[in-house]
Amino acid sequence: MAKLKITLRKSTIGALENQIRTVKSLGLHKVGSSVVQEDRPDIRGMINVVHHLVEVQQIQD
Repeated sequence: MAKLKITLRKSTIGALENQIRTVKSLGLHKVGSSVVQEDRPDIRGMINVVHHLVEVQQIQD
């Protein structure tokens, strides 16, 4: 299964509360921090909520 590298590119200051919680639940803390997650529908949905704050790269196994 493919994996996604998710990087926080913009600050959550001024973002809606649900967007801030989504960023935290993805495992991102500071601008520039990255996490690797499995490419699953629930993760894709979370990315869709905060697509304007993050950058996503697909990593092949």
